[in-house]
Amino acid sequence: MNFIEAPVYLIFVLSLVLFLSEWVSRKPRFKAFGIALLVLVLGAIFSNLGLLPSRANPTYDFIFEYVAPAALFLMLLDVNLTQLKKTGLPILILFLLGSLGTVLGVFTATLLIKDGPLFEGLYPALAGMLAGTYTGGSINFNAVALHYRVMDQGLVYTSAVAADNVVTTLWFFVTIAVPVFLGRWFPLKKLKPQSPVATEADEAETVDMVEDESAYMNIQSLSLWIGLSALGLLLTSLFSDFFSAQGWNIPGMIIITTLALLLAQIPVIHRQKGNMFLGSWGVYLFLAVVGAYCDFSALNEAGALAILLLGFIAITMLGHGLVVFLGCYLLKYDWDMAAIASQANIGGGTTAMALAKNFGRNELILPSILIGSLGNALGTYLGFMVAGLL
Repeated sequence: MNFIEAPVYLIFVLSLVLFLSEWVSRKPRFKAFGIALLVLVLGAIFSNLGLLPSRANPTYDFIFEYVAPAALFLMLLDVNLTQLKKTGLPILILFLLGSLGTVLGVFTATLLIKDGPLFEGLYPALAGMLAGTYTGGSINFNAVALHYRVMDQGLVYTSAVAADNVVTTLWFFVTIAVPVFLGRWFPLKKLKPQSPVATEADEAETVDMVEDESAYMNIQSLSLWIGLSALGLLLTSLFSDFFSAQGWNIPGMIIITTLALLLAQIPVIHRQKGNMFLGSWGVYLFLAVVGAYCDFSALNEAGALAILLLGFIAITMLGHGLVVFLGCYLLKYDWDMAAIASQANIGGGTTAMALAKNFGRNELILPSILIGSLGNALGTYLGFMVAGLL
């Protein structure tokens, strides 16, 4: 095995990416960027320098299959369901507007970039894959690709994956910057959950919970959270198999989210500390891998096909962005919320959760995960709909 693919090497380099990102984020010049953005940037830099692989391997698969869902599970254990009272409906509306914008963007792209021999007869499938992935994430991308056997045309599939990864990474930067830019010119009041028993001290404690919780990490708490997250993954697998046997295709993210929310309402679990700290580490590790997938050389190899795909995706993203952010302004919602909803469409629930944390909007963590799970279910349907109509 090439040493760059070795699990111990990858763990070392990914940990180095997190270490450097945390260190840089504490510098005055880089505080505004946030550690999530820095992790993505450094992951992409390391990948394009050849220090990290930019294609799937068992270590990356393990992080996607186990670490990211476990991180999601841990972070939801600290969420109070009453937080949905103010932010649940608005962020859901923005998410649905983003889904509509994605579909409109794809159809607009088909009018401007026509089918041709470079697409190897897979033009409708590619449009459906992009509609699916920019509604809910890569699970929808691959669901459509598998059905239409896009993987049989290696260059087409690889080019689509590379273009998708590059634009998805860039869109994370966009969703960080847009609320700042729009907030200066078109300020909107931030929507926050309101609880009659909440105090300003409680809110400040919530915003800083990750930093504060590091003091609670010890052998007992670490064992508790690792054990609970492993149990959550196990139960998710068992429930998923059970529902599949009954003919119900329920996404695993919905199952693990439900389990975490049920446990979070148990006082003895809710009072424990340290889960947000450990969950944050898992999220940042996931983002480092997302950055590593941002392979610019793969796009260069694809040549004209890559240019067409990037143009198609750019038009799609423009349609998505215009609908979600214009809708936010007309409805007088919240720029941060619109960015998080957009990220749930484009990158999925985990990156939306990371964006909520980057904005210091911990009250939006649960809504971002819920709409991300909704996107996993909705994206496949929209992807097949678009492919079928073309």
